[in-house]
Amino acid sequence: MATNGTATRWLVWGGGLGLVAGIVFAMFEMIMAAVMGDGFIMPMRMIGAIPLGKAAALGPDANVMTAAIVGGITHMMLSIVYGVVFAAITLPIPALRRGTAVLVGAATVYGFLLWIVNFYLIAPGPFPWFGNANPVVQFFAHTFFYGSALGVLLAARRADAPAEGRTMGSAV
Repeated sequence: MATNGTATRWLVWGGGLGLVAGIVFAMFEMIMAAVMGDGFIMPMRMIGAIPLGKAAALGPDANVMTAAIVGGITHMMLSIVYGVVFAAITLPIPALRRGTAVLVGAATVYGFLLWIVNFYLIAPGPFPWFGNANPVVQFFAHTFFYGSALGVLLAARRADAPAEGRTMGSAV
């Protein structure tokens, strides 16, 4: 069974490394948006429209930089939350944390599920502008550039942890 200290560390790692994976995700998204002719900051503007509203972030009178900055902050906050959630899911299941391949595989599935939930269950109602995003790019962004990245980062952090930190249950 995990001690409170090691469980807290794992959740903190999930949040911190969720942030790093969120940066990897954002860079992929922004590069793909630029390549596809949508503009480098369009993904951040789309995310910025979540708290600001569509007109304020995507409308003709939108302050583009404000929308992009708010979108970046919103994206990073969500990345941290999603990282903590993944860490919390894996915390009571030592087998998911034990080996690198299993941890990366579980995180990849988690990223895929984030894509399905965010784009096909949540966004269509309150945030329909996400329907304009390329679904193939979104699949790769969520599944590999967030999910797999999070798994690789957590596996690397787990491997660097002191031996007592790796023994939550059976392994961190």
